[in-house]
Amino acid sequence: MKAAICSAGNTLDSPVDPRFGRCGYFVIVDTDTLEYTAEPNPGATMGQGAGVAAAQVIASKGAQAVVAGNFGPNAHQALSAAGIKIYTAAAGTVRQAVEQLKVGALPEVSSPTVASHFGMGTQPGPGLGGAPGPGMGGGMGRGMGRGRGGRRGGGRGRGGW
Repeated sequence: MKAAICSAGNTLDSPVDPRFGRCGYFVIVDTDTLEYTAEPNPGATMGQGAGVAAAQVIASKGAQAVVAGNFGPNAHQALSAAGIKIYTAAAGTVRQAVEQLKVGALPEVSSPTVASHFGMGTQPGPGLGGAPGPGMGGGMGRGMGRGRGGRRGGGRGRGGW
């Protein structure tokens, strides 16, 4: 079987990446012979659509299975539609993931394991809307912080401080 292992590096001894759509490489391995090729993941730096782009690469390489730490809803849907089996591996190397896959020790995933945009690595900005911090009103940071996470708090400061 040909399997794509999501990895931070491009060898069998590289660690499995917890992110499917934003991993650094897909190590495409023949599970019988351990012959492999490493493909850079074009989705690793994409703003949106990384999971779908990654699924397209894996399908184009003829992989019948994929292993990563987590899979978002769009990636899961694209992989499932392509008939690619989805497995999770929380830790270890590519080589260890292949060995576990061969003996049936990896859990097969039947639904997404994380929400959309899990691996984007964004940092919250100030203001409300899920991003803590004071607004940038005239009240020396004591504003009511209506920013939406874009580092542009719309606070109404009390002033006078």
